[in-house]
Order: sequence, then structure tokens, then C-alpha cells
Amino acid sequence: MTIDLHELALHAIDAAADELGLPDRIRAVLHQPERSLAVQVPYRTDDGATRIVPGFRVAHSTARGPAKGGTRFHPDVTAAEVDGLATLMSVKTAVVDLPLGGGKGVVTVDPKQLSEPELESLTRSYTRAIADSIGPSVDVPAPDVNTGQRHMDWMADEYSRVTGRHQPGVVTGKSLAAGGSLGRDTATAAGCRTVVHAGARRLGLDPDARVVIQGFGNAGAHLARLLTGDGMRVVGVSDSRGGVHDPAGLDIDAVAAAKADHASVIAADGEVVDSDELLALDCDVLVPAALEGAIDTAQAERVRARLIAEAANGPVTSEADRILVERGVTVVPDVLASAGGVIVSCFEWQQNQHQERWSAQHVAERLEDRMCRALDDLWAVASSRELDLRTAAMVLGVGRIAAAIEQRHTDPVTPAELAS
Repeated sequence: MTIDLHELALHAIDAAADELGLPDRIRAVLHQPERSLAVQVPYRTDDGATRIVPGFRVAHSTARGPAKGGTRFHPDVTAAEVDGLATLMSVKTAVVDLPLGGGKGVVTVDPKQLSEPELESLTRSYTRAIADSIGPSVDVPAPDVNTGQRHMDWMADEYSRVTGRHQPGVVTGKSLAAGGSLGRDTATAAGCRTVVHAGARRLGLDPDARVVIQGFGNAGAHLARLLTGDGMRVVGVSDSRGGVHDPAGLDIDAVAAAKADHASVIAADGEVVDSDELLALDCDVLVPAALEGAIDTAQAERVRARLIAEAANGPVTSEADRILVERGVTVVPDVLASAGGVIVSCFEWQQNQHQERWSAQHVAERLEDRMCRALDDLWAVASSRELDLRTAAMVLGVGRIAAAIEQRHTDPVTPAELAS
């Protein structure tokens, strides 16, 4: 299902602004990105030709710190979608109280059609095109859809060439050799794990609660292993080809092996189910860790879980969310449940800034502490204002951004207002 992320983001901001009673001048600032850059990205093909594709980099807000957000390579992303993603990133960093704002970058290209040398040429060209708009204290890109460590290593190296200074903190998600952080690969799963356990305790779920995970990519697979190791029963998982179910609990190592050998979890032992059946399985916890809009109104009526933790971005539609709230299902929204990645990205940025190397244990402890404090803050807002968690998250994040705007006077106030 296609979602207009920019419209969704603005609607959520307006709802939070209404709840907070924010003045129109603050709403106006929040509605527009601070900086939006459209560039041409020429790259060299293997046959020696030059091709040009469009690229974008958007910084929505730097009121709380440098913009922070991923860089994706995708053929179908629009400029409006980049604005929406950057806006939601501002809220996410504020919800988990990071000293960062929100940004997003895109190159409109299908990377699956490019060779390794073409990808490197493209990535370096994009970095040169946006070099004046990024930097450790300005805007810090990271991996996103179809990008990873090698792209970030190329970006960091190219930025150093352009500026003449070694500044690994210009991007995060780098390899360890290039200044990356331990714990980055499992950060999203580790953060979601903390949310699942905290939510389960608040709802009084059993220690061996039954979990269904939609999506068995990096986040979903790592989360399945972590929760199984904690004593929970992962009774269902899925990928793009379907799902597999065992009410007694799946052997996650065997599922991972089946996925590696046969390109799908459906080759593992268990009952094969389709995507809709997976979402309706009898379970205590449901973790959508795959696609945007995966749970619509039809699926929301069939969900049997008491707790949903959104490890993916925007997996529940607005209409479905209302149904889940009415049915009493607790939904921990993506701005918190999937925030482990950006939190550890912040840790990497901080390590680069101070020329430090943190141990894996130190990263893990700080991540868990940050997630727990953010969840406590979120539940406190929800309780005091009698809001569902998604609305409370927007109120918490937007409120923090608005407070920073007021404090720094980055909103378009008049001289008379400044003097008063």
C-alpha cells in the first residue's frame, strides 16, 4: 500500500500542535524543511559513458542539533517523500532525546542495475554534489534502503577528499575500519527488543510470550534470535514469499538456515501461511519489521496480539491504527520501536567527534538505557494526556522540537516579539 509520507507527517504534526496549543509561527517552521537541495548526480558506467540521475538531500530541522537521516538509492522515491521522511526523522530523534535533528537523502536510481564500480562512482558523485550541505556539525547522513557500510565508507572518504580534512563523523553506519561503531548491525533489533520486553512487562504478559515477526531481514532475523534467547517463543516469521508458523515455537537457527539455502523462510519446518494469515496468528506480541502500510484496516480487525512493536517504518496505516486503538491493542510506534539504529548512529557520531572507541557492552548498555528512558517518557505523556502511544510520541517529539525553536529563536519572530 502506498502512503503519502509527507502528508502523513504533516497531519501528525498538526494533531500534536493542536494538543500542545502551539502558535502558528511554530507550525509554519515545522511544516517546511530548513534546507532542501536537488542535485544532478553524474556517474561513469562500465562502458565509459556518463549517465546523470537526480539526487536530493533534505534537512527538516536542526533546532536540536545537526540533521540526521539515511541516504537511500531507489528508482521511485519522490521529492515529497524525502520531505516526509526527513520530517519524521526530526520527530524520531526528539522522541529518544538525541542531540540531533532530522534529515534524509535520496538518489533516484535502481542500484540493482549497477555494477560495483558504477555504485562507487555514483556514491562519490552524490557526495561531491551535496558536500557543502553536510558535515559533522551540519547534517550527518547514514545508510538507508539499498545502502550500507561500503556506501558510507565511500561517502566519508570522498568528503575528506573534497574538504581536505579527515572527518569520519560526516556519516555514520561506516565499517569498523573506517570509524564505525560496534553494535550498529544489530541496533534496530536490540532497541526493539527492549521495547518488547518493557511493553510486555507493563501489560503483564508471560515471560515466554508468543511473538510473530513479519519480515526476516536484518532487523527481523536478529530480533527473532534475541527474543528466543530471552525465553520468548517466536511462533511465526515471514518474508516476501510467505510465512511459517509453529505454535510451540520455531527453531530460529533452522529458519535462518532455510532462508540462506532456499531464499525463503517457507522452506523451514512448520505450517506455511500467507502474509495475511501471519498477521492474524494467535500471539501476544506482533512485530511488523517489513514494509510500510503492511497492516491495513482488514488486517487490523484480525490482529490477535495485545502488543505491537513497529520495527519497520510506517507499517500500520492511519485507519488501521484507529481500529487497533479502539480494540485495545497497545501499539509502540516506529519513532521509538525502530529507533535503535539512529541511537547507535548517534553513538558512532559521538565517538568520531571525541576520537573514542566504545566497547560492544558499553554501546549495548547505553542503547538499552536510552530506549527505556524514552519509553518511560512516552508512557508518561500518554498517561497524563490520556493519549494513545502514537499520538503521545508525536506530542513528545514535536514538543521538544518546538521548545528548541523557541529557545533558539529559529522561528520567524518579529523584532518586537524578540524584544518582549
